[in-house]
Amino acid sequence: MVSCGYCVVMPLGHLGLNVASLARAKAFYDVVMPMVDFEPFFSTETEFSYRPVDGKVGTWLFFYGALEEGAYSRHKPGLQHLAFIVRTRAVVQEVFDAALRLGAVAVHEPTEFPEYH
Repeated sequence: MVSCGYCVVMPLGHLGLNVASLARAKAFYDVVMPMVDFEPFFSTETEFSYRPVDGKVGTWLFFYGALEEGAYSRHKPGLQHLAFIVRTRAVVQEVFDAALRLGAVAVHEPTEFPEYH
């Protein structure tokens, strides 16, 4: 691990996430990702992606349209959640509020987890 001030850089190159609606997911993440210091990398008819801003080291995110239908549950095997490192608690609240405005359903209110710092 390498410390970089407000973050810890982990050696994970990228994550690929399947989404039910590529258009809906892109509309949501195009708003949220810049708020957590990510910028668009590329976008095609079948995928879109983001990378950390300003050449910062970090995990890149790729979104793909799911090829099979199925109900998502954070309680089934697979991805449970993503967490982003941001500079301030105020940014956490701003991202949370934006996600709700965009139609996300809150599982929990923003909470501090000191055991992760």
